[in-house]
Amino acid sequence: MSKAAPLPPPPTTKTLRSDGVEARNRLLDAALALFAEKGYAKTSTREIALAAQINIASISYYFGDKAGLYKAVFTDLRSNPSVPPEQIDDATRPLEWALGNLMRSFVEPLKQGDLIQQCMKLHFREMLEPTGIWQEELECNIKPSHNALASALCRHLGVAQPDDEIHRLVLAISGLGVMLHICTDLTNSMRPALIASHAALDVYCDRLVDYAMALTAAEAVRRALPTKTTAKQKTKAAPSEKTPVHPPSLSRRSKPKKTPT
Repeated sequence: MSKAAPLPPPPTTKTLRSDGVEARNRLLDAALALFAEKGYAKTSTREIALAAQINIASISYYFGDKAGLYKAVFTDLRSNPSVPPEQIDDATRPLEWALGNLMRSFVEPLKQGDLIQQCMKLHFREMLEPTGIWQEELECNIKPSHNALASALCRHLGVAQPDDEIHRLVLAISGLGVMLHICTDLTNSMRPALIASHAALDVYCDRLVDYAMALTAAEAVRRALPTKTTAKQKTKAAPSEKTPVHPPSLSRRSKPKKTPT
């Protein structure tokens, strides 16, 4: 009777994935924490490699240099997913579809736990100590998404071109998602169940779409109302609308003077 093959020894330590994804993510996570805490200028690549427990040469291999690593951290899709314009402005899709894609870009990062808090801290630090990456984010991601939503809203409301009211509406709708990130601490203090699980966040996303549709409906009603007459126009009322001037009563009329004979 042949002996059974020996069982393989139990794994002692977790090895990195051969494709380097885990090593890359460890560098991103360590860099995010340090950049958010100390800023770009005061964080060294040696510190990042030490925190990630990765050889410092890996930074050059995956990101080129410190600037490349910082950009990769800032644009990491796990914490800062972008929404391509075609995922918002599609004439074959209803507005709810566009709003759903937009709101998911705000909600999904919250499923990463503490990662999103560090990401928000990094964004605030970048605004206070700009490196130029925020301006690049504005031009390459935020503005295209803004214009795409403005186009989708115009189509939904039957407006030819985006005007000030359309852009104001886009900012108000986007603000719903931004405030979800900014007010995370307040939410956890007041009503933590709202964002405590993936299922709760999915419900939150659905509600944000509902609120955005309500804002859009309110704008449709506002545009349907007659234009209000301005105060300046009221002062220039037509003659027929002016208050008639009545002649003085007979008792108040001056008596004709008698001429001497």
